[in-house]
Amino acid sequence: MNLGNKNTGIKGEDLTTEWLINNDFEIIARNHRYKHSEVDIIASKNNVLHFVEVKTRTNEVYGFPEESVGTKKMNALKKAAAAYVEENPQWKYLQFDVMAVTLSKNNAPAFFFIEDVFF
Repeated sequence: MNLGNKNTGIKGEDLTTEWLINNDFEIIARNHRYKHSEVDIIASKNNVLHFVEVKTRTNEVYGFPEESVGTKKMNALKKAAAAYVEENPQWKYLQFDVMAVTLSKNNAPAFFFIEDVFF
């Protein structure tokens, strides 16, 4: 990943964290790693633990951000989430979400929050 893409990803995660807080989520962790897997954001709301995958793009030339979350990524996310819950068994309700962020130079970021993408 080049530095521009990494910075875009970090910016998207920062904006998503702010968006989640503004929408009554509590941020529990960011960039939680388990072996070779990572959860971008772990948050809670209404006693539900949310594992949020953030995808950020600056344009739609290569498709919408959410289109880049494939089976391989979701399987890795599930593994990292399972490890987190094993260490934190107090959580009974889990949810996997995707936040698609589109950044542009002249407009505010666009957010597309896809809740409960699978169980």
